[in-house]
Amino acid sequence: MGVDDSPDALTAFQYALHRARQEQTKLTIVSILEDDEMNVFQALDKDYVHGQHDDLQKHIEKYRQLALDAGIKQVDAVIAEGDPGDVIVHQVIPAVKPDLLIVGAKSKQGISKHFGSQAAYMAKYAPISVLVVR
Repeated sequence: MGVDDSPDALTAFQYALHRARQEQTKLTIVSILEDDEMNVFQALDKDYVHGQHDDLQKHIEKYRQLALDAGIKQVDAVIAEGDPGDVIVHQVIPAVKPDLLIVGAKSKQGISKHFGSQAAYMAKYAPISVLVVR
């Protein structure tokens, strides 16, 4: 389950909560710190990147707590850096080994909102089933 605070991602999150609760399964929440959100000087500043990562960690922990409060017994949170579709498909899925990827159709952040759909990329290249929520 990927989250970025876009309306579609929030709808996907609600669907993932319902499905995980109904099937009594583990839920892994993923958020990606996109490289294109930083200028070159920020990307080279380890303190800046660390601060961005810390902010994202706090933010994703709120989603994790919402899932726990909703009755999901096992909830993990994963943060990675890079291009969201590529990172989720090539790093997160092999590491986490989920059965299903649930994503929103439209991204709120990053250059991807202008040049193509991360959801379409993940649906095309993910080695597992992908559910795109609108």
